[in-house]
Amino acid sequence: MQNTTVSRALLIDCQRSTPSIPLDQTKSSSRSASQIPRKSSTPASGSRRSTNTSNTGPYSRNFQQNLVDSGVYPDAYEYPDGQIPPLPSNWEEINQRLRKPRPSLSPSRFTEEDFRKFKRADAHAFKEKQVATTVIPIIEGHIKDARCVAGGIPFNNLDHLTDGTIVPGNPDVYYGTRPERLNRQVRDELSGLIVPSTQDDLPICPNLFLAAKGPDGSAAVAKRQASYDGALGARGMHALQLYGRNSSPKSNEAYTISSIYHDGTLKMYTSHRIDPVHAKGQPEYHMHQLRSFAMTDSVETFRQGAMYYRNARDWTEEQRNTAIDRANKVVLTASDELDAVSSPMNAPLGSETSVGGNTEQSPSIESMQQFVQLDGEQTSNTTVSLESFDTSLDQNTPNVDSSKRPSEHLKGTSPAQKRRYRAKDDRDLLPSKPNAKSTDIPTGLSQQFESHVLRQEEDDSDNVTELLDW
Repeated sequence: MQNTTVSRALLIDCQRSTPSIPLDQTKSSSRSASQIPRKSSTPASGSRRSTNTSNTGPYSRNFQQNLVDSGVYPDAYEYPDGQIPPLPSNWEEINQRLRKPRPSLSPSRFTEEDFRKFKRADAHAFKEKQVATTVIPIIEGHIKDARCVAGGIPFNNLDHLTDGTIVPGNPDVYYGTRPERLNRQVRDELSGLIVPSTQDDLPICPNLFLAAKGPDGSAAVAKRQASYDGALGARGMHALQLYGRNSSPKSNEAYTISSIYHDGTLKMYTSHRIDPVHAKGQPEYHMHQLRSFAMTDSVETFRQGAMYYRNARDWTEEQRNTAIDRANKVVLTASDELDAVSSPMNAPLGSETSVGGNTEQSPSIESMQQFVQLDGEQTSNTTVSLESFDTSLDQNTPNVDSSKRPSEHLKGTSPAQKRRYRAKDDRDLLPSKPNAKSTDIPTGLSQQFESHVLRQEEDDSDNVTELLDW
């Protein structure tokens, strides 16, 4: 009871010591506090929240519609009028090629124990990176050239496929070719279509892609990535095949394959380009599912899925190399033609050269064997080499006194006999022909040959002897 009395006394003292605040003053303070400016999470009236549309990626729900608006269509797409996009014209050829058996997947080489190891690796891969590093390599098997495969690298060097508001492609795995495999001129001219990265030593001309997801990943996101990457590859392959052509190659054939691996399932798709329907229209890129495999179901299912994937890798490499070889040949052929036009006299004897659209025959050795008259006497059984008609003789032939040369075995013979003896030894002179005309000389050498004959007639016999011997 005493404690209760003390507590009440203390409470009364506290109330007395606390200053009272008028009600109006309390309301005023409350209003002033509410008037303090705060950072609002909603935009002001008349303005719109700015968004960085350039970062729109496959995780955005707007990504797929952006692709469709730009003519990049997913698998099983249907046009607004109800039409269905056609399959690639080489659809059966692709399937037949991918069904080819592989010795590396035979029961003796890929056993039940190997399959159980794969299944455990898939079960322990909880993240996308783990799938790409521990599961996918088992499906891929042996890789012939590690420099032809890369992944996790944004395709920052490629031209925009749509309106420029989506992120660059970034497949988890992609296959291409070594940069040095393709002529540097082609690489420079088609850089924005076939060279994915600004890092020059990475694979180029990619046409096989893989998007890998962990168990918690989204299959829808992987499918968008595969559609996007496949369209980039199909565009690049078309540009490479078109290089140096006057007309477009077959655009309804597929040369690009993209795949998805998610939660133990492998799905494979083709991507191919279709020419615009209208003159000012845009090309279209279509995706079609090839096959799907439950890779963790059984060893037989794994073998089938791995067979398709590895054959797809080989088939896309073949398509790549064919296009690259043709583009390289275009550059080399153009270079040879340019050399022939700029210097037709350097063409091999007897070959044909094209100048200004006209084909001309270069002189042959047989056409050079003409007869000339030297000092009124005819010589026979002799031949003249082409060096005797070189322009260097016209400009640099020295006027040497024959008496100063050590030709002791020719002393006492006439100039004509000297020429015959030396021609017999050297075999460097053509047999002469009476009344030779410049029209008998092949095109391009007539002036040179005529000048040589006139000079022989004007020079004295000793100088002519020294000229021919020289």
